[in-house]
Amino acid sequence: MSSNTIYRMGTANMYDNALRNLGARQTSLSNLQDNLTSGKRVVRASDDPVSAAQAERALTRISRIQTEQRALETQRNAIAQAESAMGDAVSLVQNARELIVNAGNGTLAANDRATIANQLQGLREQLSEVANRKDTNGVPLLGALGSALAPFLGPLSGSPDYAFDGLPGQNSSTGVAIPNTLDGDSAFMFDPQRDGVYNASVSAVPNSRQLTTDAVKATNLGAVTGNNYRIAFSAVGPGATAGTSTVSYTVTNTTTGAVSPVVTVPDYPSSKPVTIAVAGIPGLSVNVTGNPDGDTITLQPSASVFSTLDSAIRDIRSAPNSNAAIQAVGQALANLDAGLERMHNMRGYAGELLNRADRITGDQDKRAIQLEGDRSRAEDLDMIKGISDFQNQQVGYEAALKSYAQVQKLSLFNFIS
Repeated sequence: MSSNTIYRMGTANMYDNALRNLGARQTSLSNLQDNLTSGKRVVRASDDPVSAAQAERALTRISRIQTEQRALETQRNAIAQAESAMGDAVSLVQNARELIVNAGNGTLAANDRATIANQLQGLREQLSEVANRKDTNGVPLLGALGSALAPFLGPLSGSPDYAFDGLPGQNSSTGVAIPNTLDGDSAFMFDPQRDGVYNASVSAVPNSRQLTTDAVKATNLGAVTGNNYRIAFSAVGPGATAGTSTVSYTVTNTTTGAVSPVVTVPDYPSSKPVTIAVAGIPGLSVNVTGNPDGDTITLQPSASVFSTLDSAIRDIRSAPNSNAAIQAVGQALANLDAGLERMHNMRGYAGELLNRADRITGDQDKRAIQLEGDRSRAEDLDMIKGISDFQNQQVGYEAALKSYAQVQKLSLFNFIS
């Protein structure tokens, strides 16, 4: 009786061990099947907590890179539109420059100059539209650090005649982003202390004489006041020698009312035009060419490229003779060239921002590849090893099934028989 009891207890233990082994192998085989199906070594965090944390961290960083890239694409599109707007603006100003050059032709009649002025008016209006252009989200492309929906205001009744309704400046780029607007103030607006752009106008001169000025030049930007000036020439008197004349002039700061001492230009030939370098204007120089005789020249700072075009339109349309037209054309060309330089600089900066966006995209792609490699090393399955382990486990599971089948045959009845 005792021996039979021991045998039956051993048989039950074998049953339990066989079932336990069978269940363990089935679970392991199922896990390996999951790994092969998903292609991952770590399917659940409990499989390998450290590797799971590393993979999750890599996935979080990859997701952040994708978010940054979506934002960068939006910024890239905005800057591309801004660069295109600057290109359109440059083309419009160059077209205006060609028309202004034509207006300087001494053979044109007043009606011809009026026609050119009308064409310039159309170009100026188009330039205002381009400068206030918005992106697809309704944000001004040239809004600088922040501006109204229409950054450029004008023409205004006061002085200055144009204004930038915003905060001038340029947002800086980061390692993963670029600005989404350009500094329109820097592109189109003039600052006397920065640019020294002035427009010189000459009072009416009869056809028998000629009197023009060259472009006003900044000799010391730090000394430029931004005030208005009037150069008044006195009547011509005889010089000390035969065939010469003497003329005097004063420079009045019409903003403050200050008047400079009288400057006398002695003994210049009265039979041909002369060039007089006007002194007494802080930080600025201007040369007067011709035969001054009681004439007046006014200097006013130009607030913007739009101001320069408006001055050109006004002076070309109202020019009574070729002398006034030549003066208007010379001033407009010089000031437009200064404006074009700033516009070209801003357009070049926009191109560099687009290049920077390309470089950022390349860097982000490399980071994403590196992070994907980190994630793969942390959780992906070596398929060759996985298949081998699965086959080995399958063989073990089949052996466990056969062992269990043999154990099931062990019973008292089989033993007695």
